Amino acid sequence: MVTEERVRDQLRNVIDPELGMDLVELGLIYDIGIHDEGRHVDVTFSLTSPMCPVGDLIQEQVETEVLSIEGVETVNAQLTFEPMWNPDMMSPAAKLFFGR
Repeated sequence: MVTEERVRDQLRNVIDPELGMDLVELGLIYDIGIHDEGRHVDVTFSLTSPMCPVGDLIQEQVETEVLSIEGVETVNAQLTFEPMWNPDMMSPAAKLFFGR
């Protein structure tokens, strides 16, 4: 069964190349929606900066990782900057790693 937790775990494989940490720990995954009994997944995510040169690559990786989950047939990975990401959105472990 496809769950938000399962999708979030899979998205830990998507690493922000600039910071070397996964999108989940960085707080860049804003929302996950599971639809049609798990066959379709919506992921709303952000980047650490609107000027990020690898945004397209990260979006592609988000889609690839979610599609690798058994039962998922389609994914909509939506990039947003609302709200704008900030370091306070990171997990406690990421904050500790970065000395925050």
